[in-house]
Amino acid sequence: MSHAAASSFGFASAVTARRAGVASWLRGVRLLARIHRTLRVETGTSIVEFAVASIILFSLIFGLLAICLALYSYNVVSEAAREATRYAIVRGSACNSFANCNIDQTGLQTYIRGVAFPGINPASLTVAASATTPAGTTCTGTLKPCNNPGNPAQVTVTYTFPLGIPFMPSRTLTMSSTSQMIISQ
Repeated sequence: MSHAAASSFGFASAVTARRAGVASWLRGVRLLARIHRTLRVETGTSIVEFAVASIILFSLIFGLLAICLALYSYNVVSEAAREATRYAIVRGSACNSFANCNIDQTGLQTYIRGVAFPGINPASLTVAASATTPAGTTCTGTLKPCNNPGNPAQVTVTYTFPLGIPFMPSRTLTMSSTSQMIISQ
């Protein structure tokens, strides 16, 4: 069949129309593929996602570290109170075996600040000591009311901890611990 015969039956126009439709369809598919690729390109989004996620993650990590440091500081404050009480009970008014017997509150504070607990600012440690006098006894010591053997000695250590958590206002926590023992000498 010749080209003229095919055109007389209308096949040529159908074939041409079909080729034009297929070409048009392929152009549409290519255009859609190009649009799809353009929309799928996420250049830089992972950096933004990491920045947002890392702010939250690092804030949580540093906040957790700050809380752990606060708990550690409280543990050190309670240990300092026990240590100061032990130091005081063997240095009462009847003490004669140490160079610095008959300890007072200033001597206790100097001792505790000199212990040098790791991670603690010694200047922020405050020591308050007292000894109670049982009824009917006379006081001969310098720790008022009395630091005679057999009397209870009570020591309170206070520490101000600077709490700093990222993106939170800074504040200070006041930690206090009290220990009491009986004066032995």
